[in-house]
Amino acid sequence: MLEPAYQADVVIVGAGVAGLSAAHRLTSQGVTVAVLEAAPCVGGRMSTEKVDGFRLDRIGQLLSTAYPELRLAPGLDGLVLRPFAPGVLLHGDGRHHRVDAPAGARSARGALHAVRALASAPRGMPGPRLVAASRRAASRRATFRVLPGAGQGTASRAARAAAPLGGAVDQARLGAALTRFSTVPVERLLARPELPAGQSLAARGLPARTIDGFLRPLLAALLCDPALTTSSRCADLALRAFAGGRLCVPEGGAETLPELLAQTLPTGTVHTGVRVTSVATTSVTTAEHGEIRCRAVLLATDARAAAELLPGLRVPDFHPVTVVHHTTDEPPRTGSALLLDADRGGPVAHTAVISEVDPSRAPSGRALISSTVLGTPPPDLETAVRTHLGRLYGTPTHRWETLAVHHTREAVPAMPAPHDLRRPVRLLAGLYVCGDHRDTSTVQGALHSAHRAATAIVRDLGVAGSMHRADPLPTTRAA
Repeated sequence: MLEPAYQADVVIVGAGVAGLSAAHRLTSQGVTVAVLEAAPCVGGRMSTEKVDGFRLDRIGQLLSTAYPELRLAPGLDGLVLRPFAPGVLLHGDGRHHRVDAPAGARSARGALHAVRALASAPRGMPGPRLVAASRRAASRRATFRVLPGAGQGTASRAARAAAPLGGAVDQARLGAALTRFSTVPVERLLARPELPAGQSLAARGLPARTIDGFLRPLLAALLCDPALTTSSRCADLALRAFAGGRLCVPEGGAETLPELLAQTLPTGTVHTGVRVTSVATTSVTTAEHGEIRCRAVLLATDARAAAELLPGLRVPDFHPVTVVHHTTDEPPRTGSALLLDADRGGPVAHTAVISEVDPSRAPSGRALISSTVLGTPPPDLETAVRTHLGRLYGTPTHRWETLAVHHTREAVPAMPAPHDLRRPVRLLAGLYVCGDHRDTSTVQGALHSAHRAATAIVRDLGVAGSMHRADPLPTTRAA
């Protein structure tokens, strides 16, 4: 028999969410795909450690039900999202202050009512396949489920006696601003003048107390950028997602999302433990199996690994993230709220009793508290975090057990102004690149860059139905 001209239409290097999502889009167009991953498992930075029945995310980036690609990306029909209590819980001046996002609000008055609804319990989701709380989102094609958190009512009771930040006028301005963010078209946001996010806040028309006590800690948590050097356009997109959806986490841990993508690809598509040493437009070379021939190559690794294979690619700066996981049998009474420190009085940027949000992350009878430190952690991290958590939750923490401390130096690609939110994914015909470093540094950005790359590949290959039955790769391990 004649030797085949190539062994797959497209070889994708990297089995993170971007590479796996691109593989889904390509296979749905009849393109044969081989995904090569150097690590023994898929997921990249979206990984979860399992310790004594606990599921501990290494980075724990916050997702939003308003991310469009979570609805549009093929392969995520079975994704279950666990939302935090609506809005956030702020710790400031020694008290807890509840701020709700004005979901569905259409006026400043409606936004004011939403922000001031401190004592109202969140409404349950009316259907198992509901995308978000709003009717508009529910009318779209649902591809994941949002399930209510286990302890959302507790957070409302804890915040019931606390006054919101600022007076009634400040609340109205904040509510109106969030409402505008939830409805303004993305194109208009991207057309605004670009500044560092911290500098742009002063132009919002909001009082300094609202900015410093709410917007700064919220944006730091959403962007993993405590200094707020991120482009104001990226910050606006983050606020838009916050105002138009619910902050959430995947049920079972961050690894659930890439594992679901991998499991729903055709058998034999994903190969782990295969290290790519060089790439070209029609082949890749691996340490284990030599050359693998193809019609196009898509680099879907992190930015540094991509630049090692293609030295001309720019490597951005990164925001380091440290996640500290504790457990106790007496959980704080904050329910499923995301707790931010408005005073910035310690290393913890945000924290949550994550087992109240997603009970599958902790064994029965135990609470899991996951806390995020942004930037370079202090040398006495464990002591500083434990002391800070004691103030934030208003409860002794000396008996809490530390389960894990995960420090990721290159956790989130930086997006300083000016930032190109749509960096090219087509380098030349036959060679493409995707990942959160080509879009926004979020799961939404990674998935959207994969969408753009797959579209470019299909267009360049001139796909019209099935192209080629992939010949098996030599003795690779399928994920």
